[in-house]
Amino acid sequence: MPADAELARDLLRAVQAQDFGATADAERGGAALAHFPSIDLALALFAPGAAPRFANVLFSREHPGGIAAPLADDAGALVGLRYDADLQDAQGESIAWRPDADWSRLPFERLYGDGPLRVVAPYPASVLKLMVAFGIALARDRGLIAAWPHALAPMLTVSDNDATTELVRQLHRLGMIDPLHAEFGRCGLPTLRLRGTTAAGGWGNADGAGVGRIQMTAWDTLRLLWLIDGQTPQPPWLPPGSKPLRPESAAHLVELLRRQQLDGVLSSGSLRDLPGWVEGLPDAPAYAHKTGNTLNYAADAGIVQRGGGGGRYAIVVVFTNLGTRHAPQPRCASTWRLPALGGAIRSLIDAA
Repeated sequence: MPADAELARDLLRAVQAQDFGATADAERGGAALAHFPSIDLALALFAPGAAPRFANVLFSREHPGGIAAPLADDAGALVGLRYDADLQDAQGESIAWRPDADWSRLPFERLYGDGPLRVVAPYPASVLKLMVAFGIALARDRGLIAAWPHALAPMLTVSDNDATTELVRQLHRLGMIDPLHAEFGRCGLPTLRLRGTTAAGGWGNADGAGVGRIQMTAWDTLRLLWLIDGQTPQPPWLPPGSKPLRPESAAHLVELLRRQQLDGVLSSGSLRDLPGWVEGLPDAPAYAHKTGNTLNYAADAGIVQRGGGGGRYAIVVVFTNLGTRHAPQPRCASTWRLPALGGAIRSLIDAA
């Protein structure tokens, strides 16, 4: 059972209410998806004087009704699930999400776990830039760089890919890729990996990285934000004093996330002028977050300041295979069902 069964049930119902299986797919001429989409959703609620509440729910073509991840009371690494990594073919194409993809014939590789329930972890798209930013912060805290790189702000606030390339190149130059993975291991985040990136800064499919090599899951990304955010209590899955970043470094990353200019996945303020607009989570700065989207993927991860203030807040993360091929307008990152899900999560946060 999850650590908070009631919250898990609420999250399952919030996803089920959006009827994601009816989402239009441009690769099917606008007809509904051939398979129920993959949705990896995690939520943690924090309030002064109360123990954190948290849950992780997952949906896929193999679990269209959704499953609640069996979380431990200490919010540690998942047990009882098996994550398979996303994958690309020899031409560098993402193949798991094609309408005719037969998962029984695809050569999925194990990402983590050996439980009886299999989940294929969708590529995190530009949410991967949280891992890059975390690596830069570690390098600064270890005295390897004296000042914050100018590329950090555009990478996090407008998802600038050239800035990301510059920072990945810097991580390699500083010898920080292996230490970054070692820190993820020390922090108990086994599904976070920035594999295949190059010394020239390459991080996409064509570089030998990208889909299937760079991985994140909602639960471990939520706990990464838990470690970064200075408001959160001591992470119960780690020994006391185990937060990996200096408080001022963590605060700098959160402040950059509060300057987010791309509110278009779980939040939707940047799309307010479009027909059919659906309100989601609050926009930045109330939602300090990083989005990601490509043709096949849409993702969002961040920290929500709850209505009413008083030190109450939440962390929410979602990874999906619902990219721009499901968008009703060219400016949209995905289906309106994702900000609708954000709105449902907002109601859960405000009511908690």
